[in-house]
Amino acid sequence: MFCFFGGGLLLRCAAKLIVALLEFKTTIENETLPAENLGGKPLCMEQYSQLLSTCRIPGLERDSVVFHAKIGNPPKHITVVYNSQFFVVEVYHNDGTPLTVDQLCVQMESICTSTSETTTEPVGILTTLDRDSWSKAYLSMKDQTNKESLSAIERSIFTLCLDRAIPRESDKYGTCDFHLITHGGGSQWNSANRWFDKSLQIIVAEDGSWGLNLIHIVADGTVSMALTDYLVASMKKPEMRQASILPLLMPQKLHFHVTPDIKEIIEQAKRSMDRNIQNFDLSVMVFDHFGKNYLKAHNMSPDAFIQMAIQLAYYRMNKQVCASYEAVSQRMFRRGRVSLLLSTTSVSAAFVKAFDDPQKQNTEKIDLLEKAIKTHKENIKAVIGGHDIVAHIIALRLQAVENKLPMPDIFRDISYKKILNYQFAASQVTSNTGSVGVHQVDENSGYSLCYSVHNSHFIIEMATSNTHKRLNTRHLIQNMKDALLDMRALLEQAPRAT
Repeated sequence: MFCFFGGGLLLRCAAKLIVALLEFKTTIENETLPAENLGGKPLCMEQYSQLLSTCRIPGLERDSVVFHAKIGNPPKHITVVYNSQFFVVEVYHNDGTPLTVDQLCVQMESICTSTSETTTEPVGILTTLDRDSWSKAYLSMKDQTNKESLSAIERSIFTLCLDRAIPRESDKYGTCDFHLITHGGGSQWNSANRWFDKSLQIIVAEDGSWGLNLIHIVADGTVSMALTDYLVASMKKPEMRQASILPLLMPQKLHFHVTPDIKEIIEQAKRSMDRNIQNFDLSVMVFDHFGKNYLKAHNMSPDAFIQMAIQLAYYRMNKQVCASYEAVSQRMFRRGRVSLLLSTTSVSAAFVKAFDDPQKQNTEKIDLLEKAIKTHKENIKAVIGGHDIVAHIIALRLQAVENKLPMPDIFRDISYKKILNYQFAASQVTSNTGSVGVHQVDENSGYSLCYSVHNSHFIIEMATSNTHKRLNTRHLIQNMKDALLDMRALLEQAPRAT
């Protein structure tokens, strides 16, 4: 989340973000986006073409995803949400040129001045429901008015949400911004000022905070962060005023026919969302004691070092080894997405068990750390190269289910259940601009952890759904800080020969 503008410049901030995103869209369409690579090998760029003009459509048995930019006439409008009301804003002139910042400001001002109060039902809150409930409501909203409004939202290039600022009580590390971008703050604030099925939502609050909310279906964290970095860099550029005499199509308000049944479902969605937010536990830490450069000087992989610190922190809190996985990109393959690396291994378990054991010498502990990090690096390399075990096993199980075959014994084994009963989903998504991501979690998952690695510091975000009051991100993130410091102390107490 980022803060560049405030007060009266809110709408100009929003307009500049729209222009920047349309410029990014042009680089995707013209295939002028710089090619990315990993270790000198090119990465598949197809995910970028799925970021915009895309929407998830609820279905009774399964959802579908529609890529409107790839079918028929590509959309030329965006959706703007203000006070939980939806508007269509055309962002291109008839000659194909995009609107300027000044012209977009006129459009935003028109929306805000005409909608000072919420006078319609907040239909956006329906997209926060569980998929089964939302699909049933969606299928009942099929009269002509609703069909046209739903289509306009679904076909739009992206959604811009103009939000109220949520209360900031104790916000040392900007956690309020994370809450705002992730869920909107609740039904009394901005949670209905969204369409969570859109592939991309830009959220701009009246206090100047802004960020992106994307669905994982269309793109992975590295692609989303690349877009974020592009927008941050664009916002810092000097603004060039561009005069235009071309006429503007004024924003079109979208209308919905809300039946008594849908109105009741809206109330249910409000209660459900507020309950989920109440259970949403989030902590952020800027760890500035050391960073990538220090670890590289000790021939340590920063990513593997952090993964071992996560496991050590959890072991200290719970006196047991946790199942943990790391998302690993497979974009070296065409249309590759992510796969799962099981971070917890026999060598990592041996390390965390030995670390606080007074009977173990420091030389033995650092030897175990080196072995754990070496194993993690080797496993990462294998998964990047397509030699993933977990996804393969899951796919075999799904094949058995789909083909109605007797379930093979391996999937009844306790070890299979243990490896999938993970307590950590921890992934590195590093930004060039200091931006940080956060993953939404559900009540049945453990901790979701996203970290960004920099030369002299790390930024660590941790989230969970504390429905059962057994998880605590503040406690765990403090333990992780202690683990990182203690592991550094180990490196310094038992220096290796160079």
